[in-house]
Amino acid sequence: MSRPRIGVAAVTRARNGQHITGVNVPYVQAVLAAGGLPVLLLPECSTDEVLELFGECDALLLTGGEDVDPARYRATAHAMAGVPDHRRDANELALIADAQARDLPILGICRGIQICNVAFGGTLVQDLPAQQPSDISHDPAGARDAVAHDVEIVAGSHLHRILGATTISANSFHHQAPDLVGPGLVVTASAPDGVIEGMESADPDTWIVLVQWHPEELALHPDARDLKLFAALVQAARRE
Repeated sequence: MSRPRIGVAAVTRARNGQHITGVNVPYVQAVLAAGGLPVLLLPECSTDEVLELFGECDALLLTGGEDVDPARYRATAHAMAGVPDHRRDANELALIADAQARDLPILGICRGIQICNVAFGGTLVQDLPAQQPSDISHDPAGARDAVAHDVEIVAGSHLHRILGATTISANSFHHQAPDLVGPGLVVTASAPDGVIEGMESADPDTWIVLVQWHPEELALHPDARDLKLFAALVQAARRE
């Protein structure tokens, strides 16, 4: 069959007086290296338009980006919460619902684990330094592929089977994280301070894998460990 088309949720950012839409190149590189074809799902599209585009896709990749609107999980915005992109929130919630309705695999990264938790009825910690102080920095300065802390993975979980390990070292670029877990999801990985680093569907027949770190930045490293996440997504998209 032709290579699976992976719908990749994009972001819009202001840069040098203009607005730029797209994704960081490592997402595209990881999907291509895993054997998939990336299809950008742009926030500028209406919900109907983005669903029409996603209708040609075989899987959904939810990427990093701005904070989810706290109103989406019935909370008041914390002083440290970022400005949300309401259009992106609406589109991604619709994409998650459509992927579930069509039984398509979902891989969520950073914001991706957060918006998916919200879609399932969960909530978020809006600012880890203020609300859950820790000796671990979850948003350290440094190279994007530099590891920040260990992640403990639940043995026997889908994430464990994909990565082949119960302890890994991960990079980290976030100030929010899942709090109350949405019904239908289970926690599969945590940082040493208890911050949720991985979740998946409670139904083993539903392919939803969500991580808080950024495997796309590590996917092309020589050990290719994090590329396994993208390879598993592409394999699930083939429905073989």
